[in-house]
Amino acid sequence: MTGPTDPALDPLKARIAEAQLGAEAEERGKVIAIADGLATVDGLPGAELNEIVTFSTGGRGFVLTLEENHINVACLDPADDVSAGTRVVRTGQLASVPIGEGVLGRVLDPLGRPLDKGPVPDSTERLPVERPAPSIIDRDFVSEPVETGLLVVDALFAIGRGQRELIVGERQTGKTSIAVDTIINQANSDIISIYVAIGQRTSAVRHVIDAVREHGRMERTIFIVAEASAEPGLQWLAPFSATSIAEWFRDRGQHVLIVYDDLTKHAATHRELALLSRQPPGREAYPGDIFYLHARLLERASKLSKARGGGSLTALPIAEIEAGNLSAYIPTNLISISDGQIVTSQSLFAANQRPAIDIGLSVSRVGGKAQWGTMKSVSGRLRLDYAQYLEMKLFSRFGGFGDDAMTARMKRGERIAALLAQPRLSPLDLLTQIALLSALNEGLLDDVDVEEIARLKTALPSIFAADSAFSELDLTTAKLDEDTQSAILEAVQTALKHA
Repeated sequence: MTGPTDPALDPLKARIAEAQLGAEAEERGKVIAIADGLATVDGLPGAELNEIVTFSTGGRGFVLTLEENHINVACLDPADDVSAGTRVVRTGQLASVPIGEGVLGRVLDPLGRPLDKGPVPDSTERLPVERPAPSIIDRDFVSEPVETGLLVVDALFAIGRGQRELIVGERQTGKTSIAVDTIINQANSDIISIYVAIGQRTSAVRHVIDAVREHGRMERTIFIVAEASAEPGLQWLAPFSATSIAEWFRDRGQHVLIVYDDLTKHAATHRELALLSRQPPGREAYPGDIFYLHARLLERASKLSKARGGGSLTALPIAEIEAGNLSAYIPTNLISISDGQIVTSQSLFAANQRPAIDIGLSVSRVGGKAQWGTMKSVSGRLRLDYAQYLEMKLFSRFGGFGDDAMTARMKRGERIAALLAQPRLSPLDLLTQIALLSALNEGLLDDVDVEEIARLKTALPSIFAADSAFSELDLTTAKLDEDTQSAILEAVQTALKHA
């Protein structure tokens, strides 16, 4: 005989009926040593590389290396409570990052956790941080430019969509500024930008975010931040996580620009973790796989074929050198992996020539193949003329030039230097760049004071914006027709009168 049932127990009975009863296997290990964010764990023979594990204290880590009798786990959370004997459990999941439209405009850590006081990204899909690079058959030629808004780059060292262009130089020479200006210039383009901060100061990252929020399009930019105080495991994962996010957009036919700031600190983090895990040190104490580390990262940048959607992923890795030593280990590795380098100069920066790009050491191995035809037609002799000016300027310290031709070249070089000088956060559109170079080639700037050129660059965009005929120009053609060229030069003369 049964008594009356209590309706309040019905939900509990339903949950009991749905419960999956039975044996459940769980692979556990324990920490045998931990130091500086790297734990040595015993007892997880089935663990995989990059697999997420959890500590009994609540923190997480990922499997960095597999040894014969133990594994090394890089901590992803503060490990102050982790000690020898702490229990470790496998999750069976590889390190991954949330992807999708929901990450646009966000500031996240390498695991997708919000750092901007916003909600967790609304995404049910995740991608592993380590993914294979596209095969050769899936790639296409790099043929379209990424317009940086910097005249010296767009005219002399054009960057193509799908290219890997290294930005290298000493500290405090404007490397990050070049990358940030490029991100800001995408405000009116179809390119999504991702900025990856690896071991940077919190204040420096904040300045970059504020600059993009004020001058660019925050809703088309993603920030992946592993600052200097973050765990080494997070700093190690940061560029790989950001690249997986970028690949999701690229594989859907979109175009992405990613900035790694910087890979020198990433290499130092890899060296730190490698030495803690007792890997054999090589040159400058870096492990033997340091080249492979960055090669497999940067190889993921590519321009996909039309059959794969035609999307692109352009990479701008940043590297720091000391005392102008471009032949240091990490910079030479990155130079050999990338498709060119933009080298910043301490002396040019000190002389207030900014962007402080050394045109003699900088090169783009894609260059003209990704440059619009109109830009190529007006920038042909610019690099040679400027290089000659810099050499003549060096020798002019020992005395003046009596030759009128030499004096004219010096005068022209001064105007080229003024054209290439550009303040931060003030990108120039393609039409303005072409107009300035056309005016230089036609001699319209020969008698203009150097100080007036800066005002000319400010006045030109408003003149072009006021005339609807200029907005209809096709600037991808091989060369402008005579009528269009005359109209552009007339606009320059108008701007000179008002400058």
